[in-house]
Amino acid sequence: MDSTAAVARQYTVWALEHGLDPAWVLRAAHGVRTVEVIRQAAPHLDAEAETSKIEQREADDRSVRLMPGAIELVNSIPANRWGVVTSGRRALATSRIHRLRIPMPRVLVTAEDVTQGKPAPDPYLKGAELLGVAPQTCVVVEDAVAGIQSAHAAGMRVVSLPSTYPAEELQEADVVVPELQRIRVSLDGNGPNGDLIVQFS
Repeated sequence: MDSTAAVARQYTVWALEHGLDPAWVLRAAHGVRTVEVIRQAAPHLDAEAETSKIEQREADDRSVRLMPGAIELVNSIPANRWGVVTSGRRALATSRIHRLRIPMPRVLVTAEDVTQGKPAPDPYLKGAELLGVAPQTCVVVEDAVAGIQSAHAAGMRVVSLPSTYPAEELQEADVVVPELQRIRVSLDGNGPNGDLIVQFS
């Protein structure tokens, strides 16, 4: 899903409420846990309380959109072979998944599930652990620099989309594709537990 506009709007509102520079806050925000953004931008505030406030506003923001090709992509992968690793809290993630009618992943790693968020490797390592696979066999789809760094630190390959950042800022990724429809996932012919083949067009 594309939450770029919602994140920008709600962080801007929050920054102005507290006399902070919205542009500075937004530079730190994308792909990073809300609680860490607040601790960095406003260490004098109650980070947990402010996180709850911002993420409730984000959950209520109706500008979040389903990315074209998202449903088709996840439906092309066996349900036990993919998951979601997000910097948002569980309540925010599940509310968006339900509202946009995205299949609920069997593996959902959220901000509460790790002690260190992206760009640390912890979130993606947790995802691999819950999927029961080796990190080096994973391919991550990311749209934020912090997420690319997190996945690479976990030993994973990364496909990135220029939805939050322009393509030139995502060059740390292994592959940059303009849209999800360019990603094709198929099985190698050895049944549901065979290797997944990821291709780009």
